[in-house]
Amino acid sequence: MERIFSGVQPTGDLHLGNYLGAIRNFVRLQDDYDCVYCVVDLHAITVWQDPDELRRSIREVTAAFIAAGIDPKKSIVFNQSRNPNHAELAWVFNCVARLGWLNRMTQFKEKAGKNRENASVGLYAYPNLMAADILAYKATHVPVGEDQKQHLELCRDIAQKFNNDYGADFFPITEPLILGEATRVMSLRDGTKKMSKSDPSKLSRINLTDGPDDIAQKIRKARTDSAPLPSEPGGFEGRPEAENLIGIYAALSDLNRDAVLSEVGGMMFADFKARLIDKAVEVLGPIGLEMQRLLGDSDYIDSVLSDGGARARAISQPILDDLYDIVGLAR
Repeated sequence: MERIFSGVQPTGDLHLGNYLGAIRNFVRLQDDYDCVYCVVDLHAITVWQDPDELRRSIREVTAAFIAAGIDPKKSIVFNQSRNPNHAELAWVFNCVARLGWLNRMTQFKEKAGKNRENASVGLYAYPNLMAADILAYKATHVPVGEDQKQHLELCRDIAQKFNNDYGADFFPITEPLILGEATRVMSLRDGTKKMSKSDPSKLSRINLTDGPDDIAQKIRKARTDSAPLPSEPGGFEGRPEAENLIGIYAALSDLNRDAVLSEVGGMMFADFKARLIDKAVEVLGPIGLEMQRLLGDSDYIDSVLSDGGARARAISQPILDDLYDIVGLAR
């Protein structure tokens, strides 16, 4: 069976964008792929994290995985630091990847900003660790959002260069999976910006732990305009907030945007938001409740992560052993 690898950083409250863009797809892939799902805590520390908050966030992401429907018996669920093979392989890839490749990574430029010289080496080189995350399991596919496609291209370049350098058909050339509507969910307060945990406005995002009242309030306060909803996809020019809400409704309803517009085209936002609230509460409400229950049982979450880490190492260790032999390193 082909293998999926993907991960989520434990760096704050998970929100609707994380669910629609990633976690929901993780759940749906379980029946067709051998799935390895990781809480990527080594990536999180590329910027400083409060240790206690990091531990809490690792458990929260794990709870979200399970509450959304990932079965930890069927899929592997673990946090990255439980498997040292990721860091070992990342060092080999540091010696395979070229500086020019990393210099083209737009996310580093965005995250480092004007203080590039003060950014950590880890933040600069973390695309190599991302490649190691994937290739430590010889994953054939990775579900990615648009903003991660560049990093997957780097992973493919690293795999190809390693295979060429050592004359070995060792690593697969991993393929992206971009699935469904609203793979890029925007802020409820500014439709030109991605929904983000770091946005200072709590009204900009729906957190997975939000209750029905919070969900309803945030959707009611979502920025819109005074015009009716368009009936055609081309009618969103200059209306990013309207387009974002339609995309969210489409994704939550498992419909494409054309189908949604044929249903709600011409509707005023007050009426449409009532529909969106009902759908969001229906889909997200049970997830939030189950997350709260799971977060009250940290022993269970830790047992899932421990078991998942052992299962992950059982896959990656033989791959690393073979790689060491190919490279000429000693075990």
